[in-house]
Amino acid sequence: MIPQLPLALRWPRRQRFEHFHAGANAAAVAAVEMLATDAGAPWVYLHGSNGSGRSHLLIAACQAASAAGRRVQYLPLASLNDAASVLRGVAGSELLALDDLVAIAGHNDAEHALFDLYNRARAEGSAMLFAADATPAELGIKLPDLRSRLGACTQFALKPLDDDERRAVLKAQAHARGIELDDNVLDWLFARYARDLGALLDLLDKLDVASLAAQRRITIPFLREFLSELG
Repeated sequence: MIPQLPLALRWPRRQRFEHFHAGANAAAVAAVEMLATDAGAPWVYLHGSNGSGRSHLLIAACQAASAAGRRVQYLPLASLNDAASVLRGVAGSELLALDDLVAIAGHNDAEHALFDLYNRARAEGSAMLFAADATPAELGIKLPDLRSRLGACTQFALKPLDDDERRAVLKAQAHARGIELDDNVLDWLFARYARDLGALLDLLDKLDVASLAAQRRITIPFLREFLSELG
């Protein structure tokens, strides 16, 4: 069985449903929220590029399910040394969230272990939530029965927020901290820094602390100095 870590260590503060900015993904968010709290909800398969919010939604579902008193497990398959053994050892959860399915694609033992886990979860009345960077048909899964099972899930293609949406979220989050980000500052930042929303919000947290410590507004010179020191 996967060891159960303390709640604070397992679930990052920001990766909750209320911190997910849905944009064009409202239907996907609603389906994942339902799966987190309703044992009879359809299983969900999310796919999308990096930065589309796949992991955020899986972890948010685990947090919501745990808060509702359900036993949960989140498995980041790309981070596991022996995914097949881990999948065979999973037991006792009412919601299983499996991230980065591409990590097991083409690996015979791991594919069979997931196929068995899928069938076991169905038989036991557990729920499963999947995320990957491609659809089941495009993922490279060799086991036809597993490909078919994954394809039977309700599928959603996650779309990353566009630049205007990311700018709006960043400005709103900054305003909530009492920080005013001018448009020229955002222009400079977006031209030189990762545009993944999670990375931008992490940077905002650090800028908030640094600007308070230095008693300076966040300007382009301040940003230039800060990012230079950040490396």
